Amino acid sequence: MTAIGFTFMVLLVSCHCQVIIPFGSAVSTLMNNRIVQFASQISADVVTNTVGAFTKVPDAISKIVSSFNTFPLLKNKNLLNYADLLVSEYNANVNNEDVMLSIGDLITKYGYPVERHIVRSEDGYNLQMFRIPSNGSVVFLMHGLEGSADDFVLAGPESGLAYLLANEGYDVWMGNARGNKHSRNHEFLSTSEAEFWNFSWHEIGYYDLPAMIDYVLGISKSATLKYIGHSQGTTTFFVMAAEREEYNDKVSLMVALSPVAYMTHVKSPIVRLLSPGTPIIYDVMKHLGVYEFLPDNSLTKALRLLICGVGPFADILCSNFLFLIFGFDLEQLNVTNLPVVMGHMPAGASVKQFAHYGQGVLSGEFRKFDLGAEGNRIKYGSQTPPRYALNRIRVPVSLFYSEEDWLAHPIDVDRLYNELPNAVDIHKVPYENFNHLDFILAKDFKKLIYKRLRKLLSLF
Repeated sequence: MTAIGFTFMVLLVSCHCQVIIPFGSAVSTLMNNRIVQFASQISADVVTNTVGAFTKVPDAISKIVSSFNTFPLLKNKNLLNYADLLVSEYNANVNNEDVMLSIGDLITKYGYPVERHIVRSEDGYNLQMFRIPSNGSVVFLMHGLEGSADDFVLAGPESGLAYLLANEGYDVWMGNARGNKHSRNHEFLSTSEAEFWNFSWHEIGYYDLPAMIDYVLGISKSATLKYIGHSQGTTTFFVMAAEREEYNDKVSLMVALSPVAYMTHVKSPIVRLLSPGTPIIYDVMKHLGVYEFLPDNSLTKALRLLICGVGPFADILCSNFLFLIFGFDLEQLNVTNLPVVMGHMPAGASVKQFAHYGQGVLSGEFRKFDLGAEGNRIKYGSQTPPRYALNRIRVPVSLFYSEEDWLAHPIDVDRLYNELPNAVDIHKVPYENFNHLDFILAKDFKKLIYKRLRKLLSLF
């Protein structure tokens, strides 16, 4: 199967589609496109890397199983034994009420106060925020792509970042980007309209973050706040601080957990496979009326069953597909809590957000959305979209990264660190297999992330 064929299979199964696709003619047309031809040319290399990635699964499982068994076993037998262990742990929590509880109910259940706030962006999106109130310093948490405020409480009161900060007396605010399950309302647009979804992470950084930050500072009566972002939550911050410089004065510290700006060296075979076809795929998706990717609704849950099968081990295998995007780390995966995580993720996003990241992988730059030569001339006054001016960012920035994060490669993070004029700290997580999702969900989050984060926050 060519790269474009695989790409369409993934996208059409994953997206919220309400159209009938003339697949044969579409593929014929696409195969004549230069970008698609390029995708096909590199597909062999990417698939080879994908196969290589898959080989890490039994190796990782074998490594873990060795701690449970005193006798040497063949890897395939180890896999079966560990599968039984995974299913056992998964089943222990499959009926946990946290799977179905809302974020507000989760926070209340574990003994914390919670407030819900609605903030309207400058361009009309109604953004829902959640707060664990306190009289302490304000900390603003921003989620990643396909995430939501839920991300910061899913690990539970023992290691959920929002709870840990609340225990320290911080006034904790959790934002939600436009289009996710908590922020699907607009002043006059409906989610069924194409214009509602005409945004990437640029608009989230340019409109959503400023609106939420101003609101938080107004309610808390504070002059500044501390910002912690994960993945896309870092991307959007860099957009805001570069494009709306006045917000540099409203943030005393920015902590980037798995910072995503440059993506030249992204390891994920799935991302590398899809990126070359991103421009044409995005254009086709628009014409087909597909604007939202992985919404949090009954259709997505049904498709998950269709793709992954039925039963606990099927869900675990489906989560391993996510490892092909984020990186492998079975040791830090809390299988017992996996039903809760899968009950709250994915939270929905615009297809354009994925397209914008894909452009970054191809260009090797951190820049605005590419509208094509003519569109760029009209909007930006140049044939190519302008780069974000990282030299305008004055906020003290701390970067947390890891060796096996397949979306934020150490080389790309180092490039970002060197281009930020006020980067005050860069920290490599001292754990070999730490992956992209571990920055919010790892079993040893308190030891590997929060211990250092806690000290850092106290300095600003």
